[in-house]
Amino acid sequence: MRITLHDVSKGRAGQALPSMSLEFHSGAVRYALAETEQRPTVLGLIASGRMRPDTGRVTIDAAANPKELRRRVALVDAPDVSDPHPDITLAGVVGEELMFAGRGATPLHARRWLARVGYQELASVPIGSVDPAARVRILCELAVLREGVEGIVLVAPDRHGGSPDGWWRIAAEFADRGYAMLVIVGGSAAVALERMHEFDAINASGPIEPLVLERPEPTDDPEESEPTTDEEPTTDEEGEAR
Repeated sequence: MRITLHDVSKGRAGQALPSMSLEFHSGAVRYALAETEQRPTVLGLIASGRMRPDTGRVTIDAAANPKELRRRVALVDAPDVSDPHPDITLAGVVGEELMFAGRGATPLHARRWLARVGYQELASVPIGSVDPAARVRILCELAVLREGVEGIVLVAPDRHGGSPDGWWRIAAEFADRGYAMLVIVGGSAAVALERMHEFDAINASGPIEPLVLERPEPTDDPEESEPTTDEEPTTDEEGEAR
C-alpha cells in the first residue's frame, strides 16, 4: 500500500495547511513536519482520507479513493479528533477501542487486553498521565485491531513530552510488522530525529513522482474527442472520526 499526497493544501491561501507533497508506504516509517496547533491534525485528516484538501490530490495505490483510504489507514491520537480525553482511565480508553474493533469491551476485557500487552498496572491510570512511549504503543496496538487496517497516521506524539527515540522505535516496530507508518511531528522533534542517525529517520516529504492522470484513448469521432477534465471525488469532510 502506498499513500501519496500531491500538492495538497487547506484553507484560504493555505492557512490551515500550506501546499505540501509526501508519500508513505507499507513496511516503512516516515515523518512529516507540521507546525502550529491546527496543522498536524489537518494533515493527519487529509493523509488518512478523512478530509478533502482544497487543492491537490490524495491517492492510495495510485487511485483517488477516500473511502478505501479511510478503511485501511487509522488516524491515531489526532488532537480534538481521535485523541482520548486525558482524564479517562486507560482501561476506559481500551474498552472503547475494543468496542469499535467489534470485540468484547467490558472492564474485564480491557484489563485482560492490557495484561496481554504488558500494561496491566496502568489500567486505572488516566491516559493523560501515561508515559508517552507507552501511550503510543497502546493506541497503535488498539488501532490495528480494527479489520482492514494496514497503516497508521500518528499525530504529534511529541506534544506529550519525552524523548523522540521512545515513540519512534515503536513506530518503526509497526513498520517492521508490515504497516505503513506516517508520524506527524513538530520542528524540534524533526531535528532530533535527523540527529539520531541510527534510526535512519526519513522525511516523507521527499521527491514525489509526478501524478499521471489516465486519459481516454483518442477516437475518430469528433464528439467523443472533446477535452475532458478530471473531477475531484466528493467526500464528507467529517469522514470517520478515527
